Amino acid sequence: MALEDAKTDVDGAITRKTHRGLSFENTFGGVTSFLRRSYTKDLTGVDLAVTGIPFDLAVTNRPGTRLGPRAIREASTLQAPDAPYGWGFNPVDEFDIVDYGDMAFDYAQIADFPAALTRHITGILNAGAASLTLGGDHYISFPILRAYAEKFGPLSLVQFDAHSDTWVDDDFDRIDHGTMFYKAVKAGLIDPARSVQIGIRTDNPDTMGVHIIDAREVHEMGTRAAVEKIKSVVGDHPTYVSFDIDALDPAFAPGTGTPVWGGLSSAQAAAMLRDLAGINMVGGDVVEVSPPFDTTGATAIAGAHVAVALMCLWCWNKRNR
Repeated sequence: MALEDAKTDVDGAITRKTHRGLSFENTFGGVTSFLRRSYTKDLTGVDLAVTGIPFDLAVTNRPGTRLGPRAIREASTLQAPDAPYGWGFNPVDEFDIVDYGDMAFDYAQIADFPAALTRHITGILNAGAASLTLGGDHYISFPILRAYAEKFGPLSLVQFDAHSDTWVDDDFDRIDHGTMFYKAVKAGLIDPARSVQIGIRTDNPDTMGVHIIDAREVHEMGTRAAVEKIKSVVGDHPTYVSFDIDALDPAFAPGTGTPVWGGLSSAQAAAMLRDLAGINMVGGDVVEVSPPFDTTGATAIAGAHVAVALMCLWCWNKRNR
């Protein structure tokens, strides 16, 4: 029915009658919600809410990630007609997944942003849904973790990144995308002994006790061994998964603010995200997609694939518990 549906279906994000099922409208037209899911602010019965946080006022180098959520959504339409490959089930057939739209905030009132974001995510969690967040710069993970820790207690963090983002910064009012996991450890939002960072390739003497699997180690040990190590660290603890797109080598994701050579390949990232099935993932984000530096669209495509994998990982956890 896919080809027949494409002749008549359009704007499924606002016209679909159910939150479930694939979309077969033309990928090059229509309203570009994430995976053509329903655009809605009604979270009644929703399992997973995809939300965009177009914030990039915490960057240290190249800006532009405020445009990331829109670019990821547009790129995701390429995947909308097909079940995710290699997972053995189709999340959009089994779960009510919606696009909750972007968070509204006053860009000129930067100091108000963190608390507003925590409230935004808390609202999703209080409605009985989980969040999958499209950034935006990586600072957004800190206010999000506040909301999740309030519900689950100190979390395990699985962080894919070129940078540890644990540089020392004891000023909790300061908004910086390189220090937020230092603050998250200090605030008791994450348990460093049960957290792991993958793909690191920038120097930071103080890891705050977080386990590190740097990019070279992944290259040398292979993805299966890396995943086994990750699972041994996080166990069955409630886990938040944060994927900074600069975890990928710039050859695969050039459109980001702080690219670093020697990173993961898209194949390595795909294999690890798939093999992480079984961890107790409670929420996640993909961040730092910067369209102004993404001349081919490859970074947005990578970001959309990561977001779909995170969706699958969350749904795997939900359906198998």
